[in-house]
Amino acid sequence: MTDEGDVSSEAVQDDWPSVTTATFTGSIRIRTTEQGLPLAIKVDPAELHRDPAQLAGEVLRLCQKAANRAGLALRKQLEEDGLDSAGLARTGLPTEADVARQEIVEEQDYDTEPQSWLRTV
Repeated sequence: MTDEGDVSSEAVQDDWPSVTTATFTGSIRIRTTEQGLPLAIKVDPAELHRDPAQLAGEVLRLCQKAANRAGLALRKQLEEDGLDSAGLARTGLPTEADVARQEIVEEQDYDTEPQSWLRTV
């Protein structure tokens, strides 16, 4: 499992292009668009020893989470810019409640237990 540190909709000052993204840092670092399309992925070498399907699942999960948070940040920006509630509703961007609900569901569904052939006796 990754250490999900900074999450923002700001461009990170490094060698990646400056675009509106959400970034998750840790052993897997992903920058996505508001739609969750990955723009860049950096993976710690230690993560490459994982099962490829698990690693791909983690990348996909982080892309979806980043998309939700980036969409929420964009919604907040539009609200600050004066877009009314009807206009915000038409954007289809997630609300804080939507993001919180999705993250709770994800926590319940996401298997954080280590997988091993060993079992308790």
